[in-house]
Amino acid sequence: MLKTLKNAFKIKDVRRRLFYVLLMLVVVRIGSQLPIPGVDSNYFKNWFASQSSDAFNFFDAFTGGSFTEMSIFALSITPYITSSIIIQLLTIAFKTLEDMQRDGEEGRKKLTAITRYVTIGLSLFQSVAMTIGFGNKGLIPDMNFLKGVVVVSCLTAGSAMLMWIGEQITEKGVGNGISIILMINIVSRIPSDLLTLFEQFVKGKTIAKGALAALIIVAVILVVVVLVLQYSKKMVGRKVMGGQSSSIPLKVNTAGVIPIIFASSLMSFPVIIMTLIGKTGGNGIGGHILKALTSNNWFNPSEPVYSIGLVVYILLVIFYTSITFNPMEVADNMKKQGGFIPGIRPGKPTQEYLEQILSYLIFIGAAGLVIVAVIPFFFNGVFGANVSFGGTSLIIVVGVVLETLKQIESRMLVRNYKGFLSE
Repeated sequence: MLKTLKNAFKIKDVRRRLFYVLLMLVVVRIGSQLPIPGVDSNYFKNWFASQSSDAFNFFDAFTGGSFTEMSIFALSITPYITSSIIIQLLTIAFKTLEDMQRDGEEGRKKLTAITRYVTIGLSLFQSVAMTIGFGNKGLIPDMNFLKGVVVVSCLTAGSAMLMWIGEQITEKGVGNGISIILMINIVSRIPSDLLTLFEQFVKGKTIAKGALAALIIVAVILVVVVLVLQYSKKMVGRKVMGGQSSSIPLKVNTAGVIPIIFASSLMSFPVIIMTLIGKTGGNGIGGHILKALTSNNWFNPSEPVYSIGLVVYILLVIFYTSITFNPMEVADNMKKQGGFIPGIRPGKPTQEYLEQILSYLIFIGAAGLVIVAVIPFFFNGVFGANVSFGGTSLIIVVGVVLETLKQIESRMLVRNYKGFLSE
């Protein structure tokens, strides 16, 4: 990795793109510290610290601490991620959107435009909900209509600006801009989370107990990172014949980390909404459902019944993983290009064959995602190690780093080919 970066800085175009990414990330982190006018950030910090649910921890990890600071980037790029997931799900239900997805570059541009509009709509909705929900409780001193408009405008504009920055990084930098912003937000929270673990399990203990706790924490983090690395690199292929022999690269993890984000977001949404309106359910059936949706309670030895939420979580991950690869589209594209799998007829038989292969990959991929994500949940529930980063965050960070390095290597390779052709 270090060798790749070292060689990349020797190439002017790649170096310029890397510096552009770094500059944009500096802008992102500065914006994450700029407070919204008229907001009492101390109130929100105190309120956030009093919450026992992990729903807001999950949200704060994705915003890089902007959420607890109530900065202009408090919503971060979560509305964009949510809108992307919504559009992807809708392409399955609506043929018009499905046709756009198949319509090459022109169709993808239309879907991107729709995603942007949905992002602005979601940002506006979340901004209004947060302003009303928290504003009436003291977040905005002397709350009135004008102050509410200012807060809503700042939050919505901040989310839109991050979406624009992400697209600019993709176009003028290296890698996927949205993913890189998400990664840097997560990485920015890791030092404070490690400090939390230190104060909770090491500080104030005897030397022996403190050292043992520190070793266990380091070992768990290393094990999860190694698992993620191995999992992210795993790929299988199926030979395809056409004008020349090639293969279809089928990742074991066909959907990346999106199924985890989808499941976590969907289960966190009811908890966040009920908290915003001040109704946590108490000891009634609503309260028990909300506890089951909170991962802090999944491995709690004193209340094992709430671990039923883990089953729902796993089913959501499997569901989303299963819809991310379209065998029919792959089979149609192969047929149009004159390609075929040896021993398998083009068209419907190819589609059925790919569906059979993918049924195994989906199970293995979803199982791998769940295992990596559940390890931190286990320590959280059993030992109360409540931190914002976990298996999901590590999958994102490692995945983005690997993908960005691949793009850097690709650009270096293209540059070498150009040099060879020009001679």
